Amino acid sequence: METTHKSIRDTRVQKLTDLIDKGVNPYAYSYDKNASAKFLQEKYKDLEAGIETDDNYKVSGRIMAIRNSGMFIDLMDPTGKIQIFSHKENLSEDQLAIVKLLDVGDIAGFEGTIRRTPRGELSIKTTNVKILSKSLIPLPEKFHGLTDVEIRYRQRYVDMIMNEDVRDTFQKRSLIIQKIREYLAKQDFLEVETPTLQTMASGANARPFNTFHNALDMDLTLRIALELYLKRLIVGGVSERVYEIGKCFRNEGIDTRHNPEFTMIELYQAYADYNDMMTLTENMVAYVAQEVLGTTKIQYGENEIDLTPPWDRKTMLGSIKEVTGIDFLSFYTAQEAIEAARKINVHVDDNMNWGQVVEAVFEEKIEPSLIQPCHIIDYPREISPLAKIHRNNDRLTERFETRVNGWEIANAFSELTDPIDQRSRFEDQSKAKAEGDEEAMEIDEDFINALEHGMPPTGGMGMGIDRLVMLLTNSPSIRDVIAFPTLKPRA
Repeated sequence: METTHKSIRDTRVQKLTDLIDKGVNPYAYSYDKNASAKFLQEKYKDLEAGIETDDNYKVSGRIMAIRNSGMFIDLMDPTGKIQIFSHKENLSEDQLAIVKLLDVGDIAGFEGTIRRTPRGELSIKTTNVKILSKSLIPLPEKFHGLTDVEIRYRQRYVDMIMNEDVRDTFQKRSLIIQKIREYLAKQDFLEVETPTLQTMASGANARPFNTFHNALDMDLTLRIALELYLKRLIVGGVSERVYEIGKCFRNEGIDTRHNPEFTMIELYQAYADYNDMMTLTENMVAYVAQEVLGTTKIQYGENEIDLTPPWDRKTMLGSIKEVTGIDFLSFYTAQEAIEAARKINVHVDDNMNWGQVVEAVFEEKIEPSLIQPCHIIDYPREISPLAKIHRNNDRLTERFETRVNGWEIANAFSELTDPIDQRSRFEDQSKAKAEGDEEAMEIDEDFINALEHGMPPTGGMGMGIDRLVMLLTNSPSIRDVIAFPTLKPRA
């Protein structure tokens, strides 16, 4: 296999040399194309078989097939495929010589007139050929059939060349992000940017990546969330509605829904609460689905999921009681909650607090069944250090997480704006960190200082872009929607 691969490469290198000997630059500087495959296929969809036109176009792309010694070439660009017809009647000897030196995988430009062959294939009857980039490594014949599927992630560029559905996924990803921005612009949100390098990990419970700045002689972390700097902007009054789409980094495990580097959107709206955030979340997702897919009813795996608003709303504790019959609000100590959880075979640790036990029971007994979109509301205070206390029950907070297909796709609060309460919550987190919880937050003095200047009532929401793309493209793994996912190097 390696010998065959080497011999093919040697043959292509010789063709490269032959091109240079003919005075042809095999790695061109530019090409003035004026049409895409999709444009031509749509414009001439009604052109009858056997009909030729005088319409002249220049196209470029990657050669995916060569037949009849180069007479027929399948050319692919990001929009689709078109056939090239190269015949000695239309090409000079020099041009025919270039055609003979072309290989599958080469990038080339072709100029010519539009015709539809007697067999019905739309083609360009080329009068000019230009090699734009000579490919030295052959493309695989059956990329989907590789035994080692990880090579698709390691060599994503080849995956994209060979698989139209992969290209489509990443084109849809770009469009999804574009439509999120479009929706928020219509709602008068201001897009902003905040620091990626931070002095402490804050805004979420997660283990950070640590780094060091030489010139300042100081430790820094990569951000785990966008939250606290966006709230500073609300305090500063730059706008009553702000959002950021950006990378976050968490030094944690990898699975089908988690990658150490991922993309989030967080948004904050002054004078709003978590009820407003529920409405915004479902309307934004439905808008994006309609714009990108043309429908709010999507297929994910075996399930049809209806994203049409309004979405169902259930309390976390109510959903647990409905399924297990246990009312965890009736327990006032962690030990009572732990004993109740163990009776229904939920694994909990002895050092968990009441809120952590409730969360563990929910994740095991309730979460997997939430296929249709649903806002799970009113989370325990102990697991929600940045959310405002519930106005009707001080053991809870005004927080929701949106679940679709059994996943969390969004997390939102009536934001905590009381600096004294915030300090107390940070102190509880700091104590947990000192006791060994690597994901707990530290006390962010500057953020508390910002709150002490006064922050208006605010609703906030964070959503994982990668998971949303997975959902809207029916992708089974987060690696399928991240162009270059984090992978362990091969020896």
